[in-house]
Amino acid sequence: MSLEPATLPAGIPNCIRFGEDFELDPGAYKLRRSGRVLKLERIPMEILLLLVERQGEIVTREEIVARIWGKDVYLDTDNSINGAIRKIRQALRDDPEQPRFIQTITGTGYRFIAPVVAMPTGQFAEKAEALPQAAESGNPIHRKWTAYGAMALVLALGVSYFAWMRWRDRPSLSAKRQILAVLPFENLTGDAGQEYFSDGITEEMITALGGLDPQHLGVIGRTSVMLYKHNPKALDQVGRELGAQYVLEGSVQRDAGHLRVTAQLIQVKDQTHLWARTYDREVSDVLALQQEVTQEIADEIELVLGAPRSTTGRSRQAAASTRSSEAYDLYLRGRYFWNKRSGEGFQRAAEYFQQAIDRDPNYARAYAGLADTFGLMSTWHIAPQNEFMRKARTAALNALKIDGTLAEAHASLALIAENYDYDWRTAEKEFQRAIQLDPEYPTAHQWYAECLGWQGRFDEAFAESERARQLDPMSLIIASDYVSLLYLSRDYDRAILHDRALLDMDPSSNHARSFLIYSYLQLGKFSQAQDEIEGGYGSSDPLWVWVARAQLYGRWGRTAEAEKAVAQVESYASQSRADLPEALFRAYAATGRKDQALAVLEKAYSEHSNMLASLKVDPMFDPLRGDPRFQDLLRRVGLSQ
Repeated sequence: MSLEPATLPAGIPNCIRFGEDFELDPGAYKLRRSGRVLKLERIPMEILLLLVERQGEIVTREEIVARIWGKDVYLDTDNSINGAIRKIRQALRDDPEQPRFIQTITGTGYRFIAPVVAMPTGQFAEKAEALPQAAESGNPIHRKWTAYGAMALVLALGVSYFAWMRWRDRPSLSAKRQILAVLPFENLTGDAGQEYFSDGITEEMITALGGLDPQHLGVIGRTSVMLYKHNPKALDQVGRELGAQYVLEGSVQRDAGHLRVTAQLIQVKDQTHLWARTYDREVSDVLALQQEVTQEIADEIELVLGAPRSTTGRSRQAAASTRSSEAYDLYLRGRYFWNKRSGEGFQRAAEYFQQAIDRDPNYARAYAGLADTFGLMSTWHIAPQNEFMRKARTAALNALKIDGTLAEAHASLALIAENYDYDWRTAEKEFQRAIQLDPEYPTAHQWYAECLGWQGRFDEAFAESERARQLDPMSLIIASDYVSLLYLSRDYDRAILHDRALLDMDPSSNHARSFLIYSYLQLGKFSQAQDEIEGGYGSSDPLWVWVARAQLYGRWGRTAEAEKAVAQVESYASQSRADLPEALFRAYAATGRKDQALAVLEKAYSEHSNMLASLKVDPMFDPLRGDPRFQDLLRRVGLSQ
């Protein structure tokens, strides 16, 4: 938010000159050189104003912090001040070793050392020529400029007070990490087909704000906030559920030639509106427009909450990847369908990502989206793994060839390395790189937790899973993966407890119900497992209902019913299903058919199936662990240690 020009009495000069050709206009909040406006961000401008108004005096770092962020703030202000001073020096072309304007006082602060003079706005060129090179104290011209200097000091104090009035009531981030939730921007177009655009605005806002200062300002992930899209709740309840102190909410209204975006920042504890703004624009370039609005809102929140940008924070803005509005629009549509996490959704997502690439072959994020899509289609057994994992790898490598800093593409490469290559070292390296590039990316932490769990490193796995949950606390996918970690670590009672909570939130989650059934089976609670299979699980895919029955009756010792269930599973062999190998293995292993079970595993290994990724820890493999053939397979997939 730029400061409004100060209202000054007639005749009072409101520009300050220093050096040979620099002009600082506090009222207009501008720095000029030879009449040309120089770009200077808000925090560097505030610091420059402070230094100029205190010309000749030492301004301590503590005084800068108090002026810019307030007294009770525990941000990494040292780096922010250093960066701001560096930007000021770049604008002024000042050498820190031989300064003309800003002198560093080591261990203390800074001093503005150049003489300053005051002059009327717009008179820079005339006064620059009339300025005497030297004058004695008794010279009338000298007295004139001394008077202007005094007026400049009054002006600077006035601007300082004006700025303080604007800043005095804003909150500041405390030592405790503050959390911001960007609620889904409401689509006011009346056209359901525009939902992807309002969702895209929401996702881009999360991305932009997540890059301000991740160490002190956390931004809730997309999956959690989207739960409130069709289920609005009171802000205090949203704050409690998400652990958020601040909420950004807004709306989008778009037609053929016009876009209106409204946004407001609210403090949850007292529902105070800290800031609100409406943006009206003509739509000539959707991409540039969305970037502009997103960045401006991020700037406003940076100023209001005092969260300086971090050099390690997220910077995944769409504009950095493409100049094609059409490609960006197609990318948003792709992410909209990818987030549905369904077979049909993945199919449509892949189509839109490919169309975006066709419009702009150098669009890194579209390649990353395609990699994400093909990767999940493979690991979720929606498509043949041998075919689609290769496509995922090609897309991820294309993305990184264009932009090696894209966290999503590194995470996709890691997913491929563990699920298809059984290359655990590369998987870990790529996950760590993704997290380094984007510490606020929940999916990277979620997938890395799974990778660590499959290697039996459960303490690390639970830590990563918890980090993912903190970033996206309402995500059912992250919660479901946490349950699977509990199950794989043999903590069946806690797995059941968390499964029950998940099913309360989403009774249709067959993934959660599967692990509930598996946990009951491991504990020998066969009646409870049967109730789940014939109850809520009965509406699942018929193949997997028969698999569950084969496991239940095989472990329960009900041989005839187990044999019937195995026969039903085998009847699907004529169908081309990517999930059939795991279904057959579970049925064979649970009913003591070791040779058939091992034969399935060998075929799965030849096809690079991801069902072998959990070979070391999954209880479903327990009946085979004493067999040398199984131990050899364990060695070949890199999990024998």
